Amino acid sequence: MGYTNSPLVVYTKLSPNHSGQRTHSIDRITPHCVVGQLSAESICGCFTSPTRQASCNYGIGTDGRVSLCVEEKNRSWCSSSNSNDQRAVTIECASDMNEPYAMNSAVYGSLIKLCIDICKRNGKKKLLWLGDKNKTLNYAPAADEMILTVHRWFANKSCPGNWLYARLGDLAARVTAALGGSASSCLQASSLKNLSEAEAVAKIGPLFTENQKQSGILACVSMAQFILESGYGKSELAQNANNCFGMKTSLSGNSWSGSSWDGKSVYTKKTQEQNADGSYVTITADFRKYACVEDSIADHAAYLLGAMNGSRKRYEALAGCMDYKKAVQIIKDGGYATSHTYVQNLCNIIERWNLTQYNASAQNQGGNISGWYRVRKSWQNAASQKGAFHDLAYAKQCADANPGYTVYDPAGKAVYPVTQTASVPYAVRVSINDLNIRKGPGTNYGKTGYYTGKGVFTIVAESAGAGSVKGWGKLKSGAGWIALDFAARI
Repeated sequence: MGYTNSPLVVYTKLSPNHSGQRTHSIDRITPHCVVGQLSAESICGCFTSPTRQASCNYGIGTDGRVSLCVEEKNRSWCSSSNSNDQRAVTIECASDMNEPYAMNSAVYGSLIKLCIDICKRNGKKKLLWLGDKNKTLNYAPAADEMILTVHRWFANKSCPGNWLYARLGDLAARVTAALGGSASSCLQASSLKNLSEAEAVAKIGPLFTENQKQSGILACVSMAQFILESGYGKSELAQNANNCFGMKTSLSGNSWSGSSWDGKSVYTKKTQEQNADGSYVTITADFRKYACVEDSIADHAAYLLGAMNGSRKRYEALAGCMDYKKAVQIIKDGGYATSHTYVQNLCNIIERWNLTQYNASAQNQGGNISGWYRVRKSWQNAASQKGAFHDLAYAKQCADANPGYTVYDPAGKAVYPVTQTASVPYAVRVSINDLNIRKGPGTNYGKTGYYTGKGVFTIVAESAGAGSVKGWGKLKSGAGWIALDFAARI
């Protein structure tokens, strides 16, 4: 096919770092966070040196201006995956320097416009976000479909950061709407309206199984909340806002990481609240409006995992709790609902529909079959737990998003990141002037503000961590950690 470049480009500086013309037609878009509030020009400047061994097709500067670094006809070096980069248009977006690597409205707005343009020029009417690595990589897009992929699926990185990762469903929906297509990968609550209760249960069940794999919250519990609070997805709030859990715009003054709500879409309606004496009062409240049901489920899980009550987590020990009766009580005790019969109502729903059949068991999730990987500051400090996961990959992602946290196996052994000392100390040579020194082993740790400069340095410890394929090395001087991708052992 004949390839073209985006007319949205306002600055071009072509990088020598590419593999020539693609061997696969374009059917993917991979947005990245550049980890810095850079201009369009500066993003291109990052990839001008052949020694950098990295590049992207497009850059979006902090003011929303778009630059061209590698022509769309050529394969960039951006995603740590040859097969992905052969078929993906890669986009580096200006962002904050620390997790969740937030992007401002100008950057996000330009990303939407650029994705629309890429799809149009490549004959696509839909942009899909499937939200699962295996499902995505095994999916064969139709001729009119483009699909979103992320760097973190191919390397030990948090890219594109949890801010954008949580909005990829919204990105896909906005782009698809502008293209005049329908985002078939995202479930709309309106599709549940004419289903029987049994049909609705069967339809939503797999969504909660997948959610448990990521969050560690029992599928049957979240699913029962969905049924109770949205009337099997048929409530006014669900049908008009894809909000299936009654999530208000403000919840007990809480904010939490990983929210899939865009922060501005609102649906206002009247609702009843129960007082301590059992009486009811009607109020008018603002509720969150989501692009799809999956976003509602994801935001609900993120809230249950991250909401705080003072210095303690509001729903402590919910993730990894395998007894649904205990899990439901934890939710009630945390103040989730005012109804005095909330616990019994949920348990009745679970038992009526045998919802435990949707729980992600060791047999059906292919993860750690013997127990849970737990993310904590230390094994002894159970109160610090960020989450519990059967799948080690998800546990690593959680640890990457929370500097200072470690993944522990069911026996309490630290399995990530693990500092290795057997092969140290040793010397490395750094051949670039601007290699950042960080406070810990990963791009999720802050920069010290200093660089190594060119020279020979001694490494006294190694550790895996976000943002480096080869791992991180601790400098003998005590100045901090450097990415070993840019250091040659001598």
